[in-house]
Amino acid sequence: MFEASHLHKRFGAHVVLEDVSLRFAVGRLTGIMGPNGAGKTTCFNLLTGRYAPDRGRVTFEGRDITGLPPRLIARLGISRSFQIMNLFDEYSALDNVLVATPGVRRRGFAVLADLSRDRALLARAREVLARVGLAGKAAARAKDLSYGERRALEIGVALAAEPRLLFLDEPTAGLGTEGTARIAQLIQELKRSITLVMIEHDMKFLFGLADHIYVMHWGQVIAEGTPAMLRANPWVQRSNLGQLG
Repeated sequence: MFEASHLHKRFGAHVVLEDVSLRFAVGRLTGIMGPNGAGKTTCFNLLTGRYAPDRGRVTFEGRDITGLPPRLIARLGISRSFQIMNLFDEYSALDNVLVATPGVRRRGFAVLADLSRDRALLARAREVLARVGLAGKAAARAKDLSYGERRALEIGVALAAEPRLLFLDEPTAGLGTEGTARIAQLIQELKRSITLVMIEHDMKFLFGLADHIYVMHWGQVIAEGTPAMLRANPWVQRSNLGQLG
């Protein structure tokens, strides 16, 4: 479904990614893991159009999307969340979702005030909120939600764009045990209908959900495979990942 081949990226004299190749199969959850500074988020930014690679190629469903801006990539059916949450804090949870729907994007954000009569669009937005566990929070301002609810809302905003491929950047960052469990349940449900790619620092969380995982270090992919394969990998066995059961 999605393939990145031989990606290189540097900022000044600092090489951030070197010869990175990744493939994401339809209907599966692919994980990307590695220590801080490994290049994971920079890689996400290249794959979703925030940065253009210095070298290499990115394709989605056979179409070359290398260097396309994020808005055009989003229109193709690719959406993402961010490690640092990106919400309209003064808007309600419902309005945050509405802004991301294809119907509102086509009309322009200025029509938000006139959407009270568009029952189909409002129903769609409420369905998204229900899907991420926020059915009773439609009228709450984003800034008044708990941290875990804000994480769920950001995933809801990404889902509102009706993507076929969803990138999640550290969805459990800052969450406790209960919040992490709720996000795990949500992602497990999303796997049934959307192809997912996820950066995650919580290795137990990632190993419990992913079908295939890439391990990055020093801006390169140093290992890949199923969770079971990575547990048997000598590099993984010498790291904290080797303790996962």
